[in-house]
Amino acid sequence: MLKLVARRLLLSVPLLLVVSTATFFLVALIPGDAARTLLGSGATEAQYDQLRRALGLDEPLPVRFSTWLEGAVTGDLGTSIFGQVPVATLISSRLSVTLSLVVGSTLVAALLGLLLGIAGALRPRLGRVLDVLALAGLAIPSFFLGLLLVAWFAVAIPLFPATGYVEPTQSPGAWLQSLVLPVFTLALPGVAVIAKQTRDAMRDVLDRPFVRTLRACGLSRRSIVFKHVLRSAAIPVVTVVGLVFVGALSGAVLVESVFALPGLGTLAVQATTQRDLPLIQGVAVAFTLIVIAVNLVVDLLYGWLDPRVRSG
Repeated sequence: MLKLVARRLLLSVPLLLVVSTATFFLVALIPGDAARTLLGSGATEAQYDQLRRALGLDEPLPVRFSTWLEGAVTGDLGTSIFGQVPVATLISSRLSVTLSLVVGSTLVAALLGLLLGIAGALRPRLGRVLDVLALAGLAIPSFFLGLLLVAWFAVAIPLFPATGYVEPTQSPGAWLQSLVLPVFTLALPGVAVIAKQTRDAMRDVLDRPFVRTLRACGLSRRSIVFKHVLRSAAIPVVTVVGLVFVGALSGAVLVESVFALPGLGTLAVQATTQRDLPLIQGVAVAFTLIVIAVNLVVDLLYGWLDPRVRSG
């Protein structure tokens, strides 16, 4: 297992480097000038040039990237151009919001998806209904679903707040209330995908000879399903849950904007609008590290579910 972890961590180093390099040079191609955005349209060219030199924006891109990379290796992600605040500080202040949203939506999607998938595998008629629900869940855009939930459960029936975020240290109850609508908005497509994958994987396992042997031995249906079938079908389901988490991470950018959540998604949009290159770099690195951590957890679950993976 330790070899598996070490191998995955080594493979993550080139991924981080590729993402950082691509993000830096692609963002540098975005039209606009951070100095002009900072000073406005009323400044002179001399003032723009002076600010560019002060911020290091007049240096060639390879030099700026190498300087950033040297700092990033030591944990220094640079300073935001607009706020003049360390990027690491800005990210740490927003990270808990995004993780609350993404982890919560993944847990909801996994729980509901597993329940629906198991029911669909055991009841063929329900399986056909599940196909329709899966298509509907994937077809409805997240922003539209979010607006519908706000109209229904924040305006028509004021059960939950429409926007905003409350820190769990301030009020755990208000924190949960502020997350209900965005979490379900982000979770719905994942519920559809996980339910369909669970149903298909369980149907495949239910047709295998060892299940018929277990039935012939007199084991109860519940024991066969939850102790044997579900574990055998778990690896493809775990894979999909990991993909749902990554998809929720990218979908959080839009959902945070709809519900005015101060997370990494809104920070990325703000940084892109202002052409704040160090901040965009920092958010990209944070997202990449989260994806690497999720992939590592998925690999560890593979090893726990299938011992053959540990020696692979």
